[in-house]
Amino acid sequence: MLIYGDLMFFGGDYNPEQWPEQSWPDDVARMREAGVNLVTVGVFSWALLEPAEGRYEFGWLDRILDLLADGGIGVDLATATASPPPWLSVAYPDSLPVDADGHRLWPGSRQAYCPSSPRYRTASVRLARTLAERYGGHRALRMWHVGNEYGCHVPRCYCDVSAEAFRTWLRERYDLAALNETWGTRFWSQEYTSFDQVLPPRRTPAFSNPTQVLDFARFSSAELLDCYRGERDVLRELTPDVPVTTNFMAGMHWEMDYWAWAAEVDLVSNDHYIRVHDPHGHVNLAFSADVTRGLAGGEPWLLMEHSTSAVNWQPRNVPKTPGQMRRNSLTHVARGSEGALFFQWRASKAGAEKYHSALLPHAGTDSRIWREVVELGSDLGKLAEVTGSVVSSTVAIVLSWESVWAQERPSQPSADMTATDELAAWHAALWRLGITVDFVAPGADISGYRVVMLPSLYLLSGVDRDVLARYVESGGTLVVGAYSGVVDERDHIVLDGYPGALREVLGVRMEEFVPLLDGQTITLSDGSAGRVWREFGRVTTAEVIAAYADGEDAWSRWLAGHPAITRNTRGDGTAWYVSTRLDPPSLERLLGRITGEAGVAGSGVPLELVRRSHADGRTYLFAINHDEEGAVPLDVAGVDLLTGADFPGEVPPGGVVVIKVVTP
Repeated sequence: MLIYGDLMFFGGDYNPEQWPEQSWPDDVARMREAGVNLVTVGVFSWALLEPAEGRYEFGWLDRILDLLADGGIGVDLATATASPPPWLSVAYPDSLPVDADGHRLWPGSRQAYCPSSPRYRTASVRLARTLAERYGGHRALRMWHVGNEYGCHVPRCYCDVSAEAFRTWLRERYDLAALNETWGTRFWSQEYTSFDQVLPPRRTPAFSNPTQVLDFARFSSAELLDCYRGERDVLRELTPDVPVTTNFMAGMHWEMDYWAWAAEVDLVSNDHYIRVHDPHGHVNLAFSADVTRGLAGGEPWLLMEHSTSAVNWQPRNVPKTPGQMRRNSLTHVARGSEGALFFQWRASKAGAEKYHSALLPHAGTDSRIWREVVELGSDLGKLAEVTGSVVSSTVAIVLSWESVWAQERPSQPSADMTATDELAAWHAALWRLGITVDFVAPGADISGYRVVMLPSLYLLSGVDRDVLARYVESGGTLVVGAYSGVVDERDHIVLDGYPGALREVLGVRMEEFVPLLDGQTITLSDGSAGRVWREFGRVTTAEVIAAYADGEDAWSRWLAGHPAITRNTRGDGTAWYVSTRLDPPSLERLLGRITGEAGVAGSGVPLELVRRSHADGRTYLFAINHDEEGAVPLDVAGVDLLTGADFPGEVPPGGVVVIKVVTP
């Protein structure tokens, strides 16, 4: 659902309750000066809105919403249910979450609730209904904001209430025999004779049952989603024309199955924060934005939160360099966001996030950050015609949250074989090649892509395997990373050789995994370098592109000459397998070769280039120069929307241009 018209949103979380009411008119005046047109109000206001059970105090919210409306500023009104008030926790202590060790987590911060708690759910839906009844027709209201960053701090609760809800969830999916079969309970004498014996995967003496852990992760994501749905359904009932959303943390937190969540929101929105210790944080930003665009089905989405500068929860609260906030914001817009919102409007003077940067910093308007904020507001105001345009790509990466959960748990062949790192590594290699990537779910329609990649897809169902096989047979190029297709949706090994479900389409049969030791590397026959992982096996129908070379340890000598990178022709298409984790230069070289052979060209310039286009052919090229020292030439004709002048042919150091492309 698009709600913008010709408007790029600019603004962020506004928490007027933290400030004297006399300061509110000045806030609105400064918002207008900066070009702010949307603020999120009330995210953590439950204790003020409902100071006692069933008793509401809305006077302050009435006044601030009227003030914002008078200033022409729209509101993303939160249901305030992200952090229950102290009275609820005291009255209903069983609404508090419990960790895997059985320790209850107490109020005093945020998100102190059990997602399965009937007390919490009843109270949160009641508050959402009351807000909708009072403000559903308010002239400032633009959208509803349910909860906040679901699962960020308490993604899973292990209390007795959650245990009973888990058993109910399981009964809807299995009979007792199917549960025992699916969980493989004959191992370690775990067989259940009654559902009443089933518990969440609390702390145990040794490794927990892996399928029990996987199902509990599925259940926990679904329970939080049910919390969201409960409030959303009330809002839709009372305000059917007002979009409802909640803010994801795609690409940063992995506890929620966002494919399931994306289908339940009217607008996909996301929060993202650069990690200052990462010199390639801008690449991770692109990764997060591309994942979010995939969740939106390729349609525009909204950046709900990021930071103007420093982020308080990082170990070293280093500020962004001058110009970085502008680049970060416009990169999100380049990759599909319809604006840039921040946490928060005014930097707090008290509380746990008082050192988190804001649009209006502690230093006030006589500051570098404020001047950059005003500049960004002006920039976004010039990009109105970009709204509604989309990013398109001919390369896709398959991403599965369930596979990440299954792979990133103890008792794997190597603790270093994390899924999220490899997903980011393949995306980064394509980023360096100048190739824009879409993210898709397993089983999605991939027929329109020239190249589909599975950097790390440990868990794969038979149905989803068949989609990939048909894609290759119909002429597609499939590229599969190590340790993919190994288990089915039950987390059971697909027998008769690795990579299990993908063995036939790849034309290989691997017999053993041979993890590398910490810091150990290997060399391939084509000069590539591998790390973390290797596999012993043979080709069946594939050809060997690169083999393992001889090395110093016994396994390297044994593997010498065995296949490391293979290519298989199947039907009209091609399937590649990479049985090690290549270092960044080697991975970039290989993916460059594969995409080039498939007819996908990179940008060829040291700039981040992304195109957004309208259905009528109007196209906008975003060019971001992350080099703060030198300008980069770019041979494109058109008008730079940010200056209103013809593009001069180069992107300045640390600069961004948005070129409305002139087509012949």
